[in-house]
Amino acid sequence: MAFLNQKGGVGKTTLALHLAGAWAARGRRVVLIDADPQGSALDWSERRSHGGLPRLFSTIGLACDTLHREAPELARDADMIVIDGPPRVASLMRSALLAADLVLIPVQPSPFDGWASAEMLALLNDARIYRPELAARFVLNRCGARTIIARETAETLADHDPPLLAATIGQRVVFADAAQSGRLASEIDDDSPAAREITALAAEIDRLHIGGTTP
Repeated sequence: MAFLNQKGGVGKTTLALHLAGAWAARGRRVVLIDADPQGSALDWSERRSHGGLPRLFSTIGLACDTLHREAPELARDADMIVIDGPPRVASLMRSALLAADLVLIPVQPSPFDGWASAEMLALLNDARIYRPELAARFVLNRCGARTIIARETAETLADHDPPLLAATIGQRVVFADAAQSGRLASEIDDDSPAAREITALAAEIDRLHIGGTTP
């Protein structure tokens, strides 16, 4: 699955890392492909290694437009491939779209994020010419609890194609702490709201039974 959005700063890397960790904790062999030239997922993996923490899943840097040709080989020894996609680089995004069975589009509760998704959806429609079975879902991320804008964004996306996943992820300080320390929210506090939200999101994606997400 690929986390993609033309807009930067929507939390693609945070979601990719935490969901990869959630599935790895359940015994799956997970490979995370960092397809963003900024290499944030690779930086997180290096912090984890320098901190002496055990490796939960493999993290590979592959920010190139041949991703769709190389990913199948990487998938041979994995149960799941998670792609942390780039913002604004159309050629890399097209390659990630062609590699994926499921595209997850993180958006924040803001009208600007909705407008910024238009170009992403155009790329998705182009990819479906070659991959008509390609599934996609919006993920509402960095939500303030019970805010009007979060509710309005969810209501707007509820009637959208692709549809919105029911599980949402809040604006949690622990995610920033996890990024700085090379850990996951569940490793910092496994009973935190952040950890519970990630678990709920992973479970909902599993229930989609799309490609490699089948339990």
